[in-house]
Amino acid sequence: MEHLEAMHGSMAAMGAGFVIVGAGIGIGILSAAALQGIARQPEALNKIQQVMIIAAALIEGLAFFALVICFMYLG
Repeated sequence: MEHLEAMHGSMAAMGAGFVIVGAGIGIGILSAAALQGIARQPEALNKIQQVMIIAAALIEGLAFFALVICFMYLG
C-alpha cells in the first residue's frame, strides 16, 4: 500500500513540474509574439502590452490552479 502512496506523490510532483514548464513555454511564446507585433507596429505598443499582460495573468492563474490540484494529491 505504501508503494501506491509513494507513486501518487511522485506523480503529483511530476505534474507540478509539467505545469511550471508549460506555463513558462506559454509565456515565452506570448512574449515573443508581442515583441514581434511591437516591432512591426510600434504605434500599437500600448494595446499590445495590455493584451499581453492580461494573457500572461490568465496563464499564470491557470498554472497556479493546476499546481494547487497537484499539491492536493501530495497531502
